[in-house]
Amino acid sequence: MAKLLSCVLGPRLYRVYRDRGPARPSRDGDEAAEGAQDGSWESYYQPRTLEKHADSILALASVLWSISYYTSPLAMFYLYRKGYLTMSKVVPFSHYAGTMLLLLAGVACLRGIGRWTNPQYIQFITILEDSHRLGTPEIKVKGVGGDPDLSLRPGGNNNAWRGAGEQRRPHLPPPSAPPSYIVAHTFGRRMLYPGSVYLLQKAVMPMLLQGQARLVEEYNGKRAKLLACDGNEIDTMFVDRRESSEPHGKKLVICCEGNAGFYEVGCLPTPLDAGYSVLGWNHPGFAGSTGVPLPQNEANAMDVVMQYAIHRLGFPPEDIVLYAWSIGGFTATWAAMSYPDISALVLDASFDDLVPLALKVMPESCRGLVTRTVRQYLNLNNGEQLCRYQGPVLLVRRTKDEIITTTVPEDIMSNRGNDLLLKLLQHRGGLEAEREAWSQDAWVLSPASGYSRGWSIPPCPPSLIPSLFSALQARKHLRNFEATHCTPLPPPAFRLPWHL
Repeated sequence: MAKLLSCVLGPRLYRVYRDRGPARPSRDGDEAAEGAQDGSWESYYQPRTLEKHADSILALASVLWSISYYTSPLAMFYLYRKGYLTMSKVVPFSHYAGTMLLLLAGVACLRGIGRWTNPQYIQFITILEDSHRLGTPEIKVKGVGGDPDLSLRPGGNNNAWRGAGEQRRPHLPPPSAPPSYIVAHTFGRRMLYPGSVYLLQKAVMPMLLQGQARLVEEYNGKRAKLLACDGNEIDTMFVDRRESSEPHGKKLVICCEGNAGFYEVGCLPTPLDAGYSVLGWNHPGFAGSTGVPLPQNEANAMDVVMQYAIHRLGFPPEDIVLYAWSIGGFTATWAAMSYPDISALVLDASFDDLVPLALKVMPESCRGLVTRTVRQYLNLNNGEQLCRYQGPVLLVRRTKDEIITTTVPEDIMSNRGNDLLLKLLQHRGGLEAEREAWSQDAWVLSPASGYSRGWSIPPCPPSLIPSLFSALQARKHLRNFEATHCTPLPPPAFRLPWHL
């Protein structure tokens, strides 16, 4: 009975990863075991019919509940206008709701029975219970893939790690302006981070599972759960190339995904296919990470990821590169200013400030409310943070970007990546040591030296040296990529910034 109860209350087992070792013989014609050795990424965990159908019913109920949650304000307003929010109406409705909950509990019990009759699930839940009881990291679920919300701990390649750092970012202000607070914590946060919406995650779940399996089975990725200082659990995936023949394997690229990106299907493949060691992580509230993606939580998540990379994975800061796509620029620039000894920072399709982009998609009549909401609760001040990092920086500007332009995608002059570059140049223009290093280099003034280094630079009078300095600085920090916002960056286009 105890095992049956564990099956009823236990986590869902999505798949069993393929064995990277020799092929295992199938037992009793088990097609599942045969599927482990084929070239497909399909799961060879086969739930029994009872578990499969019960899961489908519970998944449908979960989707309906999510839809009801998001539409509840409108529904309550409608019921109030129709006079249905009275005791005589509410009591019968509560009876119906109670009956439905009992039926769903019965379906969950049937699902547990289906799991109880499945040897694969019994093996999984037994090892999982042993790991919880003994509490030692040595007990791993061999070859078992965990579910994306990390409710299995520790699973196949799942490990728990707690960060020891303090919060490096001041707490957000208290709700001094109720309208702004309500907007930020209802639809505002979900518009800014659509990847945290349950319905979207449900839709992309098959792709996430497939991407996760590819990282584990093909690249020997190690999945880990990190506990941030705010209590959020951050889902990560690490691929180690240090012992490989890859020339860039000793460099670790930490990937910061966009507002609807996940490490399973996001920008991580770009540095991975370029031969680097990579560490991907999901925003709070995305797939296997818990919490909600507010700026404070984002900073806390980034902090524990950095500590994990340095203290647990053993990469010194000078071997760590931060690579961010789109809204991931916030956490990447935060980490760069907080860990200034990192090797480099690469920002792809990122922006300087959220306010202009938020005003672009909201009605003009809401301008004041939008500005206050962003500044108080959703302030992604990438430009300000970038200027507090003095190391190598590369900005990748999409020439057909439809997201971070404030007019039309063809108008590259309205791309907020330009503003990010200008703020960087204005800040670094005051670095006299760097300016002096440039002005003392003979090839700036000498065409012969310029040609010898592959530069076609004509003689320049001293009065134009500052302009030439700014132009060369812009060339140093910015590269164009002929693509739209969501086009993946090809691995050959992933380059580290030029070190002065």
